[in-house]
Amino acid sequence: MKRLLCIFIIFPTLLIAQEKSSDSYFGLDYFSGNIALHNNDILHLIAGHPEGVIFSYNKKTFGNDPWEARYNYPDYGGSIIFQNLRNDNLGKNIGVYGHFNFYFLNRKLMLRIGQGLAHTSNPYDKIENSKNIAFGTRILSSTYAMLNYKQDRLFNRVGLQGGLTLVHYSNANVKAPNTSINTVAFNLGLTYALDDEDSEYMGYEDSKFTESIKYNLAFRTGINESDIVGSGQYAFYIISGYADKRLSHKSAIQFGADVFFSNFLKELIYYKSVAFPEENVSGDEDYKRVGVFAGHELFINKLSVVTQLGYYVYYPYDFEGRTYFRVGLKYYFADKFFGALTLKSHGAKAEAVEFGIGVRL
Repeated sequence: MKRLLCIFIIFPTLLIAQEKSSDSYFGLDYFSGNIALHNNDILHLIAGHPEGVIFSYNKKTFGNDPWEARYNYPDYGGSIIFQNLRNDNLGKNIGVYGHFNFYFLNRKLMLRIGQGLAHTSNPYDKIENSKNIAFGTRILSSTYAMLNYKQDRLFNRVGLQGGLTLVHYSNANVKAPNTSINTVAFNLGLTYALDDEDSEYMGYEDSKFTESIKYNLAFRTGINESDIVGSGQYAFYIISGYADKRLSHKSAIQFGADVFFSNFLKELIYYKSVAFPEENVSGDEDYKRVGVFAGHELFINKLSVVTQLGYYVYYPYDFEGRTYFRVGLKYYFADKFFGALTLKSHGAKAEAVEFGIGVRL
């Protein structure tokens, strides 16, 4: 599953990058900052100022495909982050990412969004490292964002950039414990162009877009564990049906329903009924849930970003509240078929990483 996750994150970006040739450049940034206190349980893990480096390879776009002009000619590529978390219990992390760079303010302001996998050197161990309640597994899901002022080719091929960086590590409750860690930092770095000069941007007049309502069926699965360490990892299954309406080349709105079969919840209900009789859990409560949701899909070529807000209409056992969120990526292998990698959470509390396949009719 770890290999599948890595392929799903990195491969679509590389496919896009190979469709058209474009100018490329390297970037190297140093960052230093603080671990954000999003949960009082991690106070003992905040000991110093985490620091690290970000190495990136980027390919520019110039409008060879319509989607490039729609997003103001973004860059895309891959990046590697090495980070010292400045705490012996947390250790050091190294992550591999696929990313996009989006530009604003006459291309002086750059927003980078990266998604990938990270390896941590010192995960939780109940005997040797019981204080690390942030990372329950050695392999983590990781997201990072950079907001930089950027000046290309300041000195011949060398450019300068600097700003703010946010790096997030979590295993999304694949295995407990999982309080996660967020680093907020300042970064400063250099870029180096691999070409003597950049190509010119191509103008593009977008066509009007119309499409009828489409109907989607998706199946998602994965494994997760409750917050009780050692309670066991269990498979879950989700069946989703929804309708979507494209509003433009870029976006669509969605309305639909989910049916959840979460086996970790079945085990948690049994555990609560035996270990905590004061909570009045009988053990006969249904572990299944049904939710309805509204969502949005942002299309970037064959890749899209999905955000959904849901509410459980069938909710026999109280677990983290009736509202849930889903955010993640879809990749269209053809006009009708897609794969999906999404995170389901209740507020800031992750429940599961979902691997999905689906059809859009």
